[in-house]
Amino acid sequence: MTRRRIAVTGTGVISPLGLTMNETWGSLIEGRSGIGPITHFDTTDFATTIAGEVRGFDPTVYFSKKYVRQMDLFIQYAVASSFQALDSAGLTDPASRPDPERCGVFVGAGLGGIITIEKTHDSLKEKGPRRGVSPYFVPAIIVNLAAGQISLFHGLKGPNFSHTSACSTGAHSVGEAARTIERGDADLMIAGGTEATISPLGVGGFNAARALSTRNDDPTAASRPFSKDRDGFVMGEGCGVMVLEGWDTATARGANIIAELVGYGANADAHHITAPSPNGEGAQRCMKLALKDAGIEPSQVGYINAHGTSTLADTIETRAIKGVFGAHAESGLAVSSTKSMHGHLLGAAGGIEAAICCEALRTGKLPPTINLHEPDPECDLDYVPNTARDADVQYALSNSFGFGGTNATLVFRRA
Repeated sequence: MTRRRIAVTGTGVISPLGLTMNETWGSLIEGRSGIGPITHFDTTDFATTIAGEVRGFDPTVYFSKKYVRQMDLFIQYAVASSFQALDSAGLTDPASRPDPERCGVFVGAGLGGIITIEKTHDSLKEKGPRRGVSPYFVPAIIVNLAAGQISLFHGLKGPNFSHTSACSTGAHSVGEAARTIERGDADLMIAGGTEATISPLGVGGFNAARALSTRNDDPTAASRPFSKDRDGFVMGEGCGVMVLEGWDTATARGANIIAELVGYGANADAHHITAPSPNGEGAQRCMKLALKDAGIEPSQVGYINAHGTSTLADTIETRAIKGVFGAHAESGLAVSSTKSMHGHLLGAAGGIEAAICCEALRTGKLPPTINLHEPDPECDLDYVPNTARDADVQYALSNSFGFGGTNATLVFRRA
């Protein structure tokens, strides 16, 4: 059976670097950091006081105030990004889309509505259960309402649910959406990840796990993947989604195709709840699965958007890349971690980084890894240090790895 090709026709991004894809991309190419002091809550007693917060977001640009109270912030980001993605794809008018029953949504999150949970718990203790808990509490916090609200706002009646796989969520959502189109269950999917967990519990939890950077006196330099003196990741928030369509339906309507999704790999380490398998054995298998699915050789990949979290795992991802790409990893393969600028968006990371890969292919520019001045001796690849680069790349790969040993890799081809 002939495999159905997958076109990326639209992207929607809200991030610490900007409120749109264009704003975010401009910041990335300029090598600008979106990390700063946390303003969402009082960090006086916290070991970490910095994060990549979204600034200036106004949900009423996209929907009326009456809907705001129905949604935690992670859902607001998702719905807003979906409007952007459909506009980018030239599908704002419902009449221009395929049959609604052939249009679906896979948008997930890692932690869901933790901000609303915290606030409601405080309200419950203060006012009691009758006045302290909103009737919208449950719909505001559950992960699948990110996808559910998108379907409601746009009338999309096809497959609709949320994948939750920690920091691989966004990438798994995109990959599974592509599979849904390939097997004929949909013609169009909005897919990606969203997250809003810069809260006392979110930051406190990762602090307790000693996972976060405490470089509080120098926020813009705190996220430093592959660096010798990296001391943990920096939390970010936001959303990254894309419109995927069958190539046949996209070309039939004259869509402006940004890139083609040609490969997807998903597997597990089965090693540890938080640490990756030694030498990146699981990540290696995942990348190989994606390359096999794409039907290409490792030497054909020109750019990797690494998981690159600014933790000890950077060394393991480097080993994994070497294990898959061999001599090509030493010469001809560019790797960068944009988390150095936007921080780690957890469940949204794979979505925004997939969109970044597509934009890199479209523009012929590779975003840098900033703050990379003294690399870890074991991190010795070309990480596009500090400055963006022009590059003629045909294939780009995006890695996402999460707690629980879950892995996802996406491969995109220049349109």
